[in-house]
Amino acid sequence: MASSMIANDSTVLMHITMKLADGSAADSTKVNNKPAKVIMGDNSLSPAFEAELLGLQAGESKEFTLQAKDAFGEVNPDNIHYLDRTKFSSETPAEVGSIITFSQPGGELPGIIREVNDLSVTVDFNHPLAGQAITFAVDVVEIL
Repeated sequence: MASSMIANDSTVLMHITMKLADGSAADSTKVNNKPAKVIMGDNSLSPAFEAELLGLQAGESKEFTLQAKDAFGEVNPDNIHYLDRTKFSSETPAEVGSIITFSQPGGELPGIIREVNDLSVTVDFNHPLAGQAITFAVDVVEIL
């Protein structure tokens, strides 16, 4: 029987809306009306995020702010790479602000182009929300 409250081993359907410190919306599952399926304890969420969910019931909503280390992590300088300008082409233009997906042995990795000069292109592979405190608004749809 499904429990009525979120516990350490719950599977939860919920809408998640993320807001930046200035109040602007970063992302929301409500845009496509597809709630996220979250499995508590599978390490896909930070312990601080999971702790905020414990005890919530279906139909409840909660808003909380997590610091960068508990949200998407701090910006890691090791995730910023300088690539040879010749690796880019008309099909993959080097334009500041564009997100390009690079194929890696473990899958695909998106990177944001931060800077372009004559010889190199600076690509940032940190999560776009790394280094920022994020306010999460969660709406629990169902506890499975």
